[in-house]
Amino acid sequence: MGRMFIGFGTVANMVTVAVGALLGLFLGNRMPERTRSTVTDVLGLVTIVLGVQSALTVASAALTAEVGSGGVLIMLGALLLGALTGSALRIEDRLESGAEWLRRRFAGTGEAGTFVDAVVTPTLLFCVGPLTILGSLSDGLGRGADQLLVKSVLDGFAAMAFASTLGWGVLFSAGAVGLVQGSLTLAGYLFGNLFTAGQIDALSATGGVILIALGLRLLRVRQIPVGDLLPALVFAPLIVSAVSAFR
Repeated sequence: MGRMFIGFGTVANMVTVAVGALLGLFLGNRMPERTRSTVTDVLGLVTIVLGVQSALTVASAALTAEVGSGGVLIMLGALLLGALTGSALRIEDRLESGAEWLRRRFAGTGEAGTFVDAVVTPTLLFCVGPLTILGSLSDGLGRGADQLLVKSVLDGFAAMAFASTLGWGVLFSAGAVGLVQGSLTLAGYLFGNLFTAGQIDALSATGGVILIALGLRLLRVRQIPVGDLLPALVFAPLIVSAVSAFR
């Protein structure tokens, strides 16, 4: 299903957010915390499976043809450079601080403030994260929307929880999901031809490790600063290009 058409993952994500919000408005606080926690654990496990699946492309024929047996070293180098760059730029901290600033900036008092919180808070959760970037790019590159489909389920349950407490404004976050993920998917589709098959495989493998880290966070095993690893997605194809040029 993840390969029905490019952009399918974003459409599915918008639908699950809208349906989740409607269910949240209907159910209120009837869903127990234990159920929500168990669902999150399941999604964390599936995210790790998707991450392992993507990481295995480090041994793909296309990447091997371009860099020989150095695929794992390229992935390691990209992640290390990405972590150093992300830590220096404090990407994870800036994302969290920016989200909190926006929430405070647009939150008011009374009913109007609750409505704005209902729009801004879930929008930040749904649109700021590695799975948003990795899943949208994968969809745009024609590699399927499996990652976005997992995110869709997670966002659907989150929207249900938000709507049960914040109200119907959560429905508007579905539009923000469409705008942000649709733009990233379009970018992947338009600029995907600029990358070789080996570069795309290196990007996928590196992204797979980041997904594994995200899964560990969802399982509450370790709070890895996933945002700081995102620059690795830029370094992976660049290193492949550099290595293949000197072979």
